[in-house]
Amino acid sequence: MKPFYRRLLPLFFASLLLSACNNDTADADSEENKKASTTTAEVQTAATNTTNDNEDKKNTMTQVKLETNFGDIVIELNAEKAPLSVANFIAYAEKGAYDGTIFHRVIKDFMIQGGGFDESFTQRPTDTAIKNEANNGLSNVKGSVAMARTGDPHSATTQFFINTVDNAFLNFRSEDQQGWGYTVFGQVIEGMDVVEQIRVVATGNKNGHGDVPNENVIITTATVVK
Repeated sequence: MKPFYRRLLPLFFASLLLSACNNDTADADSEENKKASTTTAEVQTAATNTTNDNEDKKNTMTQVKLETNFGDIVIELNAEKAPLSVANFIAYAEKGAYDGTIFHRVIKDFMIQGGGFDESFTQRPTDTAIKNEANNGLSNVKGSVAMARTGDPHSATTQFFINTVDNAFLNFRSEDQQGWGYTVFGQVIEGMDVVEQIRVVATGNKNGHGDVPNENVIITTATVVK
């Protein structure tokens, strides 16, 4: 018969082996927990970055509310795509340049244009003209807001227009006199019903200009909404 301690040796080694296996399992569990924690942290970081990116994008979409005698029109400005035009528009709005101006040119199936004349058809003073940004990928679709200009592609100042239909022929084609197009810098997000009312007003000739509303369509105030 084996001595008692020899009978215990197999149990002792079995206990050690079981303990080692348990430690291996614990180590494996620990590694899995670390991986899970890392994955969770990465997901949370990615979600935070996405939220921040969305907030940054949202912050570039300043709005301007045009209060008119037909109702309010809210325009969302795209500073990411048209930084110069947006900064220009905001600067004029903040100093009251659009207050008391009229939509002086209205063509039903084309656009409504304003921002340059007051109710007595006196032209408002302007600042330095800005560079054309029509090559920004935005299109002159219905409800989009674009800078008006002369035949010089880089002559936009205060005047703007709202497209009442899709006007693809106004889009950028090339960087030359005929191809520059008209810079879209915003979109009507509220008050398209007001635009629809304005586009059908009766028009005529006034002060050497055609397509002028017979009754003034007035922008009483233009307010920047941060």
